Amino acid sequence: MDKKFKQWASSAHGEWGSLILRLTLGIVLFPHATQKLFGWFNGPGLLGEMQYMTTRVELPPLVAAVAIAVECAGTFFILFGFWTKLTSTALFFLFIGMIVVDHAPHGFFMNWFGKMPAGAEGFEYHLLVLGICLTLIIQGGGQYSMEKQFK
Repeated sequence: MDKKFKQWASSAHGEWGSLILRLTLGIVLFPHATQKLFGWFNGPGLLGEMQYMTTRVELPPLVAAVAIAVECAGTFFILFGFWTKLTSTALFFLFIGMIVVDHAPHGFFMNWFGKMPAGAEGFEYHLLVLGICLTLIIQGGGQYSMEKQFK
């Protein structure tokens, strides 16, 4: 692996602000990841999520599986500050894909008042995730991240 890339990927400069953003993102993504993997919080579980992504969203099965893996593994990597910059980059592109493929046609707002069909959500939440990811890409995992602890 290129030395500069490895140095960038393992750097953590953000201190407390990055810790707060990392934990916020991880805590918010955790229920979504466990809905997809285990069916917790009234989620579909892995088979249900795969069916949704391959039929309703019309993703190829491999792309759907990778998207689920990035979101679920990424949640835990972000929480622990493990490969924060790389994970944030992967999550950034995943959420761009979510907006383009599934959420943009429904507009900006989430379905707060139940006026859209079931499952139809806008992309405001996704923009918040993108902003957090960009900050973590720039600053790293900050305090108590794995990359900071093992330098």
